[in-house]
Amino acid sequence: MSERLVYETHMHTPLCKHAQGHPEEYAKVALDKGFKGIIVTCHGPLPYGISSTVRMSPDQWQDYVELVDSTREQFKGQLDIRLGLESDYLPGIDTWIEELHQRADLHYVLGSVHPHIKEYKERYLRWDWPDFHRQYFESLVDAAESGFFDCLSHPDIVKNLGHEEWDLDSHLDHIAECLDRIAATGVAMELNTSGLNKTIPEMNPSLPILCKMQEREIPVVVGADAHVPARVGADYLEAYNQLEAAGYEQVRIFLDRTPQDINISDARSSLDSGN
Repeated sequence: MSERLVYETHMHTPLCKHAQGHPEEYAKVALDKGFKGIIVTCHGPLPYGISSTVRMSPDQWQDYVELVDSTREQFKGQLDIRLGLESDYLPGIDTWIEELHQRADLHYVLGSVHPHIKEYKERYLRWDWPDFHRQYFESLVDAAESGFFDCLSHPDIVKNLGHEEWDLDSHLDHIAECLDRIAATGVAMELNTSGLNKTIPEMNPSLPILCKMQEREIPVVVGADAHVPARVGADYLEAYNQLEAAGYEQVRIFLDRTPQDINISDARSSLDSGN
């Protein structure tokens, strides 16, 4: 087996109320698939009860930290287990986000705009789906320019809302303008393999957007967005194919909030053929 190099960078815990399986189970799958480590990135809490049914509550923060710590000890010497966070960006909660990220030594902070949550739709959806789709990419820019995040998750997930009216060609120029601003921040963007299981069954983002990202030299982190242990590392090899088709030669990870780049060819060869 080749040297282990790859991390699962996007996975959850039952604390978010819609994932199944203890981190120990996710870790075992990662070991079997030839991963070097996992970064646990469960949905962080939000203030004022926002989106409370699909994330940990504020009083569960220490439970989360201890859950990851105990799993790390259990797999010490076998698998590198890191504490990360999927952290939502919404207007008006900057102070909350900043303080949340200082509560623990996070290794990776994945910034998310979740357009399906009630509070986001109440703010931006006026039953004009094309306008809502455009607004989502403006929100991604706001998240990038906030400086809070290492990477932006599932960058075109909005296409699954009002999917009958999703028209990438009509939005691509606007998306390119948004990517110009994101590129200027130095923030990475995610290639999320779980998009293959959504209403529009393609990775997030799709290849045309990935190509626009590559033209702007925006680094990419691959994540499976695992909500069940079996999805750890799912479709990573196909993700590498997508990246190479877009012109990428490297894939990025973050440890200690510090970027590290791995050649895609090395990442591919480090994973077991069963991945």
